[in-house]
Amino acid sequence: MARENLNDLAAFVAVARERSFTRAAAQLGVSQSALSHSMKTLETRLGLRLLTRTTRSVAPTEVGERLLRTVRSRLEDIDEEIATLTGMRDKPAGTVRITSGEHSAETILLPAMERLLPAYPDIKVEIVTDNGLTNIVSDGFDAGVRHGEMVEKDMIAVRIGPDIRMAVVGSSEYFENRGRPRKPQDLMHHRCINLRLPTRGNIYAWEFEKAGRELNVRVEGQMVFNNTGLILKAALGGLGLAYLPEDRVRPYVDEGRLKRVLAEWCPPFAGYHLYYPSRHQHAPAFALVVEALRYRG
Repeated sequence: MARENLNDLAAFVAVARERSFTRAAAQLGVSQSALSHSMKTLETRLGLRLLTRTTRSVAPTEVGERLLRTVRSRLEDIDEEIATLTGMRDKPAGTVRITSGEHSAETILLPAMERLLPAYPDIKVEIVTDNGLTNIVSDGFDAGVRHGEMVEKDMIAVRIGPDIRMAVVGSSEYFENRGRPRKPQDLMHHRCINLRLPTRGNIYAWEFEKAGRELNVRVEGQMVFNNTGLILKAALGGLGLAYLPEDRVRPYVDEGRLKRVLAEWCPPFAGYHLYYPSRHQHAPAFALVVEALRYRG
């Protein structure tokens, strides 16, 4: 039977259950004549008589009783599931998977979830930290986080944070022994703490810009990490210079534990964006997470 005939089956169940065209029509919100026409159409299509009609009552035939037993429970299951799904609009539920770097996870995602999730106990958020360029579609993520300039043009991008500045910092003890670099090229003569990216295992090149001039410097040093938290600790321990987000090192600069250099070569750039592949038919839980992360500064 064609799927569009499901309404006729639902109408049959209503008539057989109520044993009245009047009550069934009122329940379904249709006219008695339209309901009677639907029943005649269904019987003609099946080639079977489903209802016995008299001037005062209507009752299912033996065949009709069999169809009623078969169809009624299934239609009730469908109605119950639709009601459950509809209720999710008022009580969002489900898991939202996001891939993100450490910095954005710590400074943006986690604080936003601390505000959102207590009000929605049926929403789960999985955050996987990865400094690589993850393919969110093939890897099964709902969304990812990148700097605005790195989001592909075919993705929907939602700004979730302010502009970012990087900072080159070192401890006072380090500068006492090595002096301060005056320009990015001077870093070649300094011990620098490197970050290894998971994508192809490359060492991250430090990026600088001044007066429209861009420089990428591949620095050298004794320490390499794939974790920015360890890079920060190594810099505090005097093991070399670090290149980290400004807000990550600001407390230590304010305390005097770290000194900043080359600030004029580190202008702000586009901050973090949440990106995902389509605007269509997102689950209510995902929509809530997006709105909780949206930057309104």
